[in-house]
Amino acid sequence: MEKRVMTVSKRRKGLTVASALLGGVLVLSACSGGDDSASGGDGGSSQSKVDEAAAKKTSEAQIKITPEDGSDNASINNSAGVTVSKGTLTDVKMTTTDGSEVGGQISADKKSWKPSTQLERSTTYKLAAEAKDSDGRVAHENASFTTVSPANSFIGNFTPDDGTTVGVGMPVSINFDKAITNKAAVQKGITVSTTSGQEVACHWFSANRMDCRPQDYWKEGSTVTLKLALDGVEGAKGVYGVQQKTVTFKIGRNQVSYVDAKTKQMKITQDGKTVRTIPISAGSPDNKTYEGTMVMSEKFKETRMNGATVGFTDDDGKGEYDIKDVPHAIRLSSSGTFIHGNYWGAKSIFGSVNTSHGCVGLQDAKGANDPNTPGAWFFKNSMIGDVVVVQNTGDKTVAPDNGLNGWNMDWAQWKAGSAA
Repeated sequence: MEKRVMTVSKRRKGLTVASALLGGVLVLSACSGGDDSASGGDGGSSQSKVDEAAAKKTSEAQIKITPEDGSDNASINNSAGVTVSKGTLTDVKMTTTDGSEVGGQISADKKSWKPSTQLERSTTYKLAAEAKDSDGRVAHENASFTTVSPANSFIGNFTPDDGTTVGVGMPVSINFDKAITNKAAVQKGITVSTTSGQEVACHWFSANRMDCRPQDYWKEGSTVTLKLALDGVEGAKGVYGVQQKTVTFKIGRNQVSYVDAKTKQMKITQDGKTVRTIPISAGSPDNKTYEGTMVMSEKFKETRMNGATVGFTDDDGKGEYDIKDVPHAIRLSSSGTFIHGNYWGAKSIFGSVNTSHGCVGLQDAKGANDPNTPGAWFFKNSMIGDVVVVQNTGDKTVAPDNGLNGWNMDWAQWKAGSAA
């Protein structure tokens, strides 16, 4: 009987030790630690062995998600990304809060991931990543962040467009959707260069507009590159740039046209040689055309011209003129100066009398479909960025910021407007 009692006692002691070990495992899985000194005997040693065994079962892969979980005002360009050390990525999923999935790709070496499209502003994204170490043990990481809002970011709307061919007078013109107070930082993030090697300088016309050009017209046949490295640049307090873009455009042949309101003729030159002379009708003595160097900024085969939009109204408030199908119209200023076809005036006025409200008119046909008219020829042979120099009108010189007309400012004045 005594022997049996001793056997039961030993069995109970074994169960007690097993319970203690199980308790250690349960405590470990609950992410808390016990007091080794309270274990007594060899309990501390047993707990250490359990911790060591658990650590051996944990993946060595270390996943890093950027931006950090909970970030706001994150970049829409470069902020999102996943990398791993001591392992390889096996799966990455990026979604918006409404469940829409964002495309992305794991790198060839399976060490990194990035989205394949630009992110949207004011959007919360969730990232879930999975990786394995060399022993196949899996690690997981999750994060959520919100991109910068329109209220806390700015963009620059630029011209000319990427991949276009333009005339020699075309400046790079950037209009920002927020007022820029830290102009030096923003200008530092913008570079304009040309294969011709010409020096390019930028000029701030206002807190919202910066234009860049060389001292003389661009060299024909050259290529100009605009780089916007504005991502994260603080343009004003709490307002950050989001653009990271490279734009290139080509310079075409050198075409400069000279309008003489006194002789009422326009001489078109290419590479310094006169290719055609066209009779014109400029602004009347009461509505003189601006003088100065102007750059073509828009072209319309046909457009509507309403005097009311530029201040020419009758007593009833309606426009002094409202022509809904003006042919072959080319814009020269923001305020409404055009060089355009005219089908309503007698052919005899062109080259003999100035009759317009400030535009330069060329003889043309209604419908803009007769290719043999002077208006049609000039339209066909002109491109955005070509230069028109208007002379002898008796009016003031067009303001440099009225359209793309910064050539009316000398080089010293132009460079003085730089924030660099």
